[in-house]
Amino acid sequence: MGQNNTGFTTTGLRRLREVLARHVDSGKIPGLVALVSRGGQTHVEALGTMRHDGGAPMRRDTIFRMASTSKPVSIAAAMVLLDECRLRLDDVVDPWLPELSGRQVLRSIDAGLDDTVPARRPITVRDVLTSTFGLGMDMTALGTPILNAVFERGLTPNLPAEVPEQDEWMRRLGELPLMHQPGEQWQYQISSDLAGVLVSRVTGQSFGEFLRERIFEPLGMADTGFHVPADRIDRLPALYAPDPATGEFLVWDEPAGGRWSKPPAFQGGGGGLVSTADDYHAYFRMLLNGGVHEGRRILSRPAVELMTTNRLTPEQNAARTALARNAVHISFGQGQQGGWGLGMAVRTYRGDYAPVGQFGWDGGSGTSAYADPANQLTGILLCQLGYTVPDPAHLMSDFWTTVYQAIDA
Repeated sequence: MGQNNTGFTTTGLRRLREVLARHVDSGKIPGLVALVSRGGQTHVEALGTMRHDGGAPMRRDTIFRMASTSKPVSIAAAMVLLDECRLRLDDVVDPWLPELSGRQVLRSIDAGLDDTVPARRPITVRDVLTSTFGLGMDMTALGTPILNAVFERGLTPNLPAEVPEQDEWMRRLGELPLMHQPGEQWQYQISSDLAGVLVSRVTGQSFGEFLRERIFEPLGMADTGFHVPADRIDRLPALYAPDPATGEFLVWDEPAGGRWSKPPAFQGGGGGLVSTADDYHAYFRMLLNGGVHEGRRILSRPAVELMTTNRLTPEQNAARTALARNAVHISFGQGQQGGWGLGMAVRTYRGDYAPVGQFGWDGGSGTSAYADPANQLTGILLCQLGYTVPDPAHLMSDFWTTVYQAIDA
């Protein structure tokens, strides 16, 4: 088998391109940018177009809506504060998030909002960073009073409805009881947004400003932020949410005049970032390098280890595990990593081609970013297709399956 100096076989990289091109040529994926890196060398594929019906070609510097792939990056702001002892894991959050003091907890997940008991203890920083503070997007509880209230109050990203600015967001959050006792169960999304509010209130800066100063600028992530400036909007493709019944390409968000064309009222760490393949590569390479980028320390090694190793007990993780394993008809296996660190999934068992220890996450807009310490491998896959259809999940699965076969051991 042919080899080159990138840490991948020539044959493997050729097959990777062929597999990705097959998805684009099928007409189900308008375009994509894929980056794989190993041994300090990088290989990039940019295939297809910015719109499903043609238009400008995808380029290496195309800017994508990162959706939930924002989580592994935005959590770094909180880690800076832990490193500097401006936060401690077991600090009670009440001094900065007084809206969450004196919590009530639902008696059962489907109970009315006033059918509650007192929380057994206050919420801590650890609860927020591990997504176990007690409230989140539980897809098994759709239609319950608490989930209806979460959606009605604009506490989660819900295009086209905008999330309110952070103080109003916190006021609305504070009106609701918790779904579970603090520290009891992992729950999705809201903790990641709450972590951003916590960072903002501790630092006195906007979340985006702190991220830019302490993470993005030191890493050279020039195209990463919470909106796309006007002089770069031509690099942002349309975002599609295809009709699941017909496959028709319905536009979820247009570049010009769309949600990411202006600074948002709420800078959501759970899903608000835009970025490029190279920017995300810089971030994940920094994590693989123990927190150092080009000789400059961004995070301490212990902070990186805390983020990228499992933080959940089996009891805390049980609901997430059940959801991942029972939703394969939608996700095609994504989410079955086994563990969760801080802001990202961590593989604790080998359920597919990726080994134990791989860390990262996927996004509902067709994004995927992981790093693998065992192979010193980084992979970034970006497209502009929402999970209303399984096509982006199929693309991601095939990408990772092919990447791991291309390794030059």
